[in-house]
Amino acid sequence: MITVCFHGAESTGKSVLAEKLSRELGGTWVPEYGRTYCEEKGTDLAMADLLAIAEGQAMAVTAAASARPKLLLLDTDQLMTAAWAEMLFGEVPGELTVYPKADLYLLFTPDVPCIDDGTRFFGKGPLRSRFAALAEDVLVRAGVKYVTISGGWIDREKAARAAITTLMAAQAVWPSK
Repeated sequence: MITVCFHGAESTGKSVLAEKLSRELGGTWVPEYGRTYCEEKGTDLAMADLLAIAEGQAMAVTAAASARPKLLLLDTDQLMTAAWAEMLFGEVPGELTVYPKADLYLLFTPDVPCIDDGTRFFGKGPLRSRFAALAEDVLVRAGVKYVTISGGWIDREKAARAAITTLMAAQAVWPSK
């Protein structure tokens, strides 16, 4: 099983693209647990909420992985929660860095317009740029493999699809075309 995590600042196309590519590539999509959590409990978050979100995401990934799909597309993971912790509270609890890591991270840059859906924290200006930089820094510190996804919506989709299919071909999950 190959896992790919969509990572980066808010409103950069991660959720829409993860769901779409899971259908097109025959993978399983694990939605962002934090969105559901915030919709149910509100967005006034404490560190305990971030730890609960991380654990809820882990349980969702474990449940999806139990079906043993060839491809598991994660809308987010605990490294993104670590970026939230750094942005909101100036620290990253060690618990957020010990969860299993994806085989590949797709780092979405904030070079598309932010669409506020009521759950956005850092959608505009310097805060969005700072959050994007923290998201990348978390990946660098974790030492994980990542590919930067940028440009317009069509470019993002093409780049994400190419990165995933290249990884799958290299891992012999699919024969290369």
